[in-house]
Amino acid sequence: MIALNIPDRKEFTKALFIGNVFDRFLLSEASITTFCTFSIDGALHRNFYSTEEQDCMKLEERAFSLWKECKPFCFSVIKGTHTPLHFRFVFQLSRRDMEQFLISCGIPMSVDDVFGLFLNVTFDGTSLTCTTGTSMRMFTLDKTLDNSWDNWIMSFFRQNGLAAEKIS
Repeated sequence: MIALNIPDRKEFTKALFIGNVFDRFLLSEASITTFCTFSIDGALHRNFYSTEEQDCMKLEERAFSLWKECKPFCFSVIKGTHTPLHFRFVFQLSRRDMEQFLISCGIPMSVDDVFGLFLNVTFDGTSLTCTTGTSMRMFTLDKTLDNSWDNWIMSFFRQNGLAAEKIS
């Protein structure tokens, strides 16, 4: 796990709310505080959709909403003349992307061994930080997954022109 300070909040929030940089991530949960606190549980309710919509959206492959599906609602809450007092988003890599990640990093694990690869984005009213996290379905002392995920996030930020500084 690493903690990152985001020095250019404006550029990062533009990428988060207007761009498509984070669109492939699943949204596990969100909390936004403006004049009141808005909370989102990203868990999908498949029975909301018709069978055809479920097939088209490939809902059987995921338990959570994609960020691109929730982003317009979140953006509508934060846009305006006042800066939000706080927000927090918990992103998770999709099963398909996690499988590709494990293969590309040469990690000899099954996607079923990993509960999730997470990225937490938090704004506290003055600073914007990101923290990485991993969750396993089994116990291991091996930190290869953690280190690979941390490196992948740093590379992901660089590739998308997002500045991030490690917090010691």
